Amino acid sequence: MFDCGMHMGYDDHRRYPDFSLISKSRDFDHSLHCVIITHFHLDHVGALPYFTEVCGYNGPIYMTYPTKALAPLMLEDFRKVLVDRRGEEEQFTSLHISQCMEKVIAVDLKQTVQVDDDLQIRAYYAGHVLGAAMFYAKVGDSAMVYTGDYNMTPDRHLGAAQIDRLELDLLITESTYATTIRDSKYAREREFLKAVHECVAGGGKVLIPTFALGRAQELCILLDDYWERMNLKVPIYFSAGLTIQANMYYKILISWTSQKVKETYATRNAFDFKHVHNFDRSLINAPGPCVLFATPGMISGGFSLEVFKQWAPCEMNLITLPGYCVAGTVGHKLMSGKPTKINLDKDTQIDVRCQIHQLSFSPHTDSKGIMDLTKFLSPRNVILVHGEKPKMVSLKERIQSELRIPCYLPANCDTVHIPSTIYVKAHASNTFIRSCLNPNFRFLKRSKEDNSDQVLRNTNPTAPLQVNDERVAEGILIMEKGKKARVVHQDDLLLMLRQKKHDVQFAYCCAAQLDNLEETRNRDDALGLSDKCSSLQLLFKELSNYFSGVNIQDLGEHLQVESFHVSVCVKDNCPYRIIDDSQKEAATVYFCCSWSAADEKLAWEIISAMERFSLIDNLPCRNSISRTN
Repeated sequence: MFDCGMHMGYDDHRRYPDFSLISKSRDFDHSLHCVIITHFHLDHVGALPYFTEVCGYNGPIYMTYPTKALAPLMLEDFRKVLVDRRGEEEQFTSLHISQCMEKVIAVDLKQTVQVDDDLQIRAYYAGHVLGAAMFYAKVGDSAMVYTGDYNMTPDRHLGAAQIDRLELDLLITESTYATTIRDSKYAREREFLKAVHECVAGGGKVLIPTFALGRAQELCILLDDYWERMNLKVPIYFSAGLTIQANMYYKILISWTSQKVKETYATRNAFDFKHVHNFDRSLINAPGPCVLFATPGMISGGFSLEVFKQWAPCEMNLITLPGYCVAGTVGHKLMSGKPTKINLDKDTQIDVRCQIHQLSFSPHTDSKGIMDLTKFLSPRNVILVHGEKPKMVSLKERIQSELRIPCYLPANCDTVHIPSTIYVKAHASNTFIRSCLNPNFRFLKRSKEDNSDQVLRNTNPTAPLQVNDERVAEGILIMEKGKKARVVHQDDLLLMLRQKKHDVQFAYCCAAQLDNLEETRNRDDALGLSDKCSSLQLLFKELSNYFSGVNIQDLGEHLQVESFHVSVCVKDNCPYRIIDDSQKEAATVYFCCSWSAADEKLAWEIISAMERFSLIDNLPCRNSISRTN
């Protein structure tokens, strides 16, 4: 199971996934080999303690080291907001969180983990937030990648997603910004800094609702650097001790950050903020400007909602929304227009007179990034998740039309069947291997225009040959129950079955009327050639002219093309001949043709051609063909 999150827009049973779809009997340990968590955001990990400690899953859980360190902080903060401040029924306790994390197995990037005999998994750097990973999973010969959330462009504190080029049956990718192509990051930063600076310069307060981990650090680095350059004295606050804890982990896990942060770490830690301070609740209504980072990011509750209630009615203040907000949250309502009032519940209404500033500092990749990753991996199938349906439909059409890859966007509870790859490992016999090493010559005639050798052209009546060695592994796959598959040569199979080789050969004797046979005989009598040779040479000449690109070999007694043989028949009563009285003329010559089943099409093309250039008057019907064993 990939991820175990919660829906931030619901307060009822819809908050958690419907785990009964995994197992009606709730025997989750039997149904799941493992759970994989891609990163610490609540929409990916929020339901994990509930699933393990309340629903009873006891199997292994895999996540990266930073995710294992930071997820408990997010979960405990969510639990406190839910129970201590909102008075809701407790879904899981602090003890549940710690017991859940004891089941977690931390993994490194690009570390291949063998979960069991069949399943292996591997994590790849995803950007997005500290410790976020894409996961590669392989069962037998079937392989897939689940991206979780990722970012294809680096920012100030994290690098871009990185993954190997893999052979995949399936790619499951997020599609948060399925149709959005973001503009320059620097232009967005300038616009954000301008809006914040203008607000505090006018004496207003700036509320930046953000999750404690991820965008908070990105924007703090940006504002701290700007405050230093502009020599501003307006205080910047963090709302919760959670972010202080998070910054401590960011300092410890410096190897997971961007290249720039790692390069400057020796002289200055980017997460030691000079202008950022802790916030006390008593300062909510304090006079004077300030900038406040408050959680959660979507204003779905918690301290950000508490501050919003106080600051929203003032026109001087600014609410800047730097990321995506789920439908149903206050943040989403603010982004959907410019509301003058927002109803929190039937008893609570908030006047909204403050400025609303929406700017995408989201750590999610945009549509270009999704297309680039899909093109790079070139999976056989794509499934889109984590997005809004109308935009996902548009992205699906792009993937199918531009990349020619089947794409699906299943709704919750839908089942999708994806064809997968199966490789059969087979033992190859020695005879089969030797046969593969034998030359397999193919002879093709070059046209005279391609040959610059004038002497050869003048002295050799036939066009020069082009010889190709096209070796082909021709064998027989044998699969017996309980035994390993084998590839054998046909001679091996005959021995195994105790049988003799049985060839089906086609034979046909046809009558040909050669109009200039007498002229040819007179010339060949002078050269001492027999009638038999004369007829065969005349046929050779006609066939060579007609099939200029085919190698027709004159072997003296017969002509040969692949398995097709043709020779002059000297028998008075050939068993493969059908004649009538009109063919009993002096100029009649009989040709015996034989070929194997593999070259039947070629044989009839040659015979039909012979008919077209009037070597054969009356071609008998195909039903007259005899077979010899």
